[in-house]
Amino acid sequence: MVIPHTTPGVWSATLAAGKLGGLIRRDDPKGCSVAILGLPDDLGVKLNAGRPGAAAGPAAIREALSRYGVAHPSGWAWPAIFDAGDIVPSPGDNAAALEATHTRVSQAVHSILDKGIFPIGLGGGHDLTYPFARGAIEHHRQHGRDVRGCVYFDAHLDVRDTPGSGMSFRRLVEDCGISRLYAHGINELVNSREHVTWFHQHGGVTRDDPAATIEGRWRPDCPYVASFDMDVIDASHVCGVSAMNPAGWTVREAAHWVDRVARDPACVCFDLMELSPPHDQTGHSARVAAHLLLTFLQGFSQRGQA
Repeated sequence: MVIPHTTPGVWSATLAAGKLGGLIRRDDPKGCSVAILGLPDDLGVKLNAGRPGAAAGPAAIREALSRYGVAHPSGWAWPAIFDAGDIVPSPGDNAAALEATHTRVSQAVHSILDKGIFPIGLGGGHDLTYPFARGAIEHHRQHGRDVRGCVYFDAHLDVRDTPGSGMSFRRLVEDCGISRLYAHGINELVNSREHVTWFHQHGGVTRDDPAATIEGRWRPDCPYVASFDMDVIDASHVCGVSAMNPAGWTVREAAHWVDRVARDPACVCFDLMELSPPHDQTGHSARVAAHLLLTFLQGFSQRGQA
């Protein structure tokens, strides 16, 4: 299977022989139900004056997978996994280069979904959620499934009107017709009044909003895209991110929500973003990212079960 604008994912012979390496196919997606697509770019982080380093996220997660998990768990089995490789970022260091990379991401997601495979993105700056989700939204709408919702886990609303890592969910609303944003883990101390106002005026709901609490809802009642920013987790658990969170979630809380999304057939794509290995000297943050990826795969394997 040829995915446009990609190179093979970074799996050395040693890593490929790790605990899960032998279960992840890298040449033929036939029979696979999920695909991993690396998004090794952090230009959006740089454009927003953040800490660069997320471009190395996909490789670090793959390496962490070689040392974590078991090939044959008890009572269930992993879904068949295809590694679709890594997107090659467009050359350049400006907004035009960012848009060109985004086009490549959307095209790759289309190719994955054309094979009937569920796409999982590994980032990378959080701006890449926009083209990743856009590809899924466009593909599903072409096939009669109107994706109008978005569930995301983040300390930040990411509804900036300027190019960069903080723009994804505004662009999904303005460019892709998303009308319901369900945000979990938002830190009110790091989101401006302007962004909070825009969020609520455009269908935004947080877990603590009265409407969501009264109705007992954590997601919209329609098909949706889903995204997980590693900075929703507390810095005591995860320091290797673009923006550390001093008041975030525990890993157990994060895994609980990842599992809920994974099991839900209404979720049409998922990404795990903003792991920044240069700020993760011990590899602890990458191990947490690997844990969340495996949590999603475990939940996905049990979709449709009571």
